[in-house]
Amino acid sequence: MAGFFGLFDYSKPGPGVQKNAPQKKSFIVFLEIFTRKFWKLITVNLLFVLFSLPVLTVGLANSGLSYITRNFAREKHAFVGGDFVDTIKKNWKQGLIVGILNLIISIILIFDIYFFFTSSKGIMGSIMLAVILSVALIFTFMKYYMYFMLVTFKLSIKQIYKNSLIFAFAGLWRNLLLLFIFGLCYALAAFVLYLSFLVGTIFITLMYILVFPAFRMLLIQFTVFPLIKKHMIDPYYKDHPDEDKEAKRALNIYDQEDEDDDGERVFEDTLPDEDDEPKTTFPRQYSEDEMKRLRRKQRRSRSDDEDDDGTI
Repeated sequence: MAGFFGLFDYSKPGPGVQKNAPQKKSFIVFLEIFTRKFWKLITVNLLFVLFSLPVLTVGLANSGLSYITRNFAREKHAFVGGDFVDTIKKNWKQGLIVGILNLIISIILIFDIYFFFTSSKGIMGSIMLAVILSVALIFTFMKYYMYFMLVTFKLSIKQIYKNSLIFAFAGLWRNLLLLFIFGLCYALAAFVLYLSFLVGTIFITLMYILVFPAFRMLLIQFTVFPLIKKHMIDPYYKDHPDEDKEAKRALNIYDQEDEDDDGERVFEDTLPDEDDEPKTTFPRQYSEDEMKRLRRKQRRSRSDDEDDDGTI
């Protein structure tokens, strides 16, 4: 596909990347990934909406969406339909349980916030409301990490929630940045809804069906990966340098030196050594001077043959 009116066309060869080129800013890299994968993000977003329609299967849909967007964020290839379904098949137990648990916790938190906001009075009511809001905020941060770990590591559900709680505090500034960006998106949706309820409803529905869940998950995967790499992936490979190299390739963090040592040789130098005979079937090509010497040698040879009559 050549893109839309020439836009998003990455089939043409580019100028390449210089070896010593300056590193791009993170938000520039994210925008490049988002525009390059835009149409595939729409496809995976439609799959997410379809698989999450029963509500209880939202965890399965998030697992598939997390795997595809994780690969996109790490600039690795993914077959949108096939890998989405395969990820759900592979992680369906944990994905289903995590999705249902998150749904139950979210309903409880929303009910508590509504109850203390509308019914609480006095200092204790305000304290309880602040506590519930803090718990809801921490739980929101935890969800940024859950599905990445679910589709990337072999962890129990208890370990997934425990690590997510740790990252909710360890990655506080990243989490606040994500919350701010998503808050702007929700504020924009509320503003459009305020201007016109009908237009706002259509706008929000289209954005949800077409792109927002995929955009949200892609941004989460792109933002939280450096922290997970620092605290989970790097320590593991420091203690186990020769294990799970395929997993490093899948996350696009495989070292070039290891790649050269471990990779299969595709090209091999077949030129002979200096002491070896040249292995070729082509006739030797003589220079002009060599041809002159050969002709003189042939003439002398014929002259000697004529003088030699075979007598003693």
